[in-house]
Amino acid sequence: MPTRRRALLILAALAGLAVVSLALALVAGSVKVGFADVVAALLGRDDGVAGEIVRNLRLPRALAGFACGGVLAIAGALLQVLLRNPLADPYVLGVSGGASVGAILAILLGAGVLGINVASFIGALAAMVVVFGLAHGDGSWTQTRLLLTGVIVASGCGALVALMLAVAPDDKLRGMVFWLMGDLSQATNPLLGLAVLALVVGAALPFARELNLLTRGADIAQTLGVQVALLRRGVYLAASIATAAAVTQAGSIGFVGLIVPHLVRLAVGNDQRVLLPASALAGGSLLVVADTLARTLVAPQQLPVGVLTALIGVPVFLFLLTRDAKARH
Repeated sequence: MPTRRRALLILAALAGLAVVSLALALVAGSVKVGFADVVAALLGRDDGVAGEIVRNLRLPRALAGFACGGVLAIAGALLQVLLRNPLADPYVLGVSGGASVGAILAILLGAGVLGINVASFIGALAAMVVVFGLAHGDGSWTQTRLLLTGVIVASGCGALVALMLAVAPDDKLRGMVFWLMGDLSQATNPLLGLAVLALVVGAALPFARELNLLTRGADIAQTLGVQVALLRRGVYLAASIATAAAVTQAGSIGFVGLIVPHLVRLAVGNDQRVLLPASALAGGSLLVVADTLARTLVAPQQLPVGVLTALIGVPVFLFLLTRDAKARH
């Protein structure tokens, strides 16, 4: 089968998976809603309880989950190109740590949902500026230096979060822990996440050729006409903003940005023209499914969605490590 046709089929299959995951999220829950009722609610023909649940609760949460999963996956794919490291993920450069500091501080001070979101976004951007500034302090730039700077900043943010958890009153600890483990229950407006997802994918795809060359090394890319320094800055900025938007809306959710690009790469290869949109679709679907399970496994109680992504991600990652080890032998 021609490579182009195969890539189109894979993208179509992932788009179908996204639709199925969203449909499942609208049907499943502690209140049973049939598929016919979901369709009626989406068409505005059901003004009863089922319609209100679908339109005002499940649909915004499902779309927000899809957007967050998509931007985390594409941010992971971009960072793996930037750092030329398959273990890179959206949280390795300290952006999530900065967002955590901002959000936990806002919860400690008694801020509402809007205040928590604003504080976490400011914290994420502050961490991004600090990492970028320190890594480029004397004008030099290497993947190792950026990675180490991000790890140190993330460790510092983790220490600040631990300090605030230690002094926080008991009535605020549950909210803090849920935020740190990932929680989509407050994600009532998915428009920002969807806009960021469309913006990042739309901005990255025109540079897919340059990203393909960058995966072969900076020297080769520069020899073939790529403005490596400018491309690196753009990739870092896009990945950081994507991560900040996802963390602001859903809290700290791990493994999506690490595992999804790996799995997609096994199916489509390392061509960024296919890998980036495929990662966005797969990441969005994964997080929607994980959040649906988080809502339904112990309903009416809800689990933090980050716990489910970790439970899914750990065995998958161990499988990938075992597979790579066998392939080398």
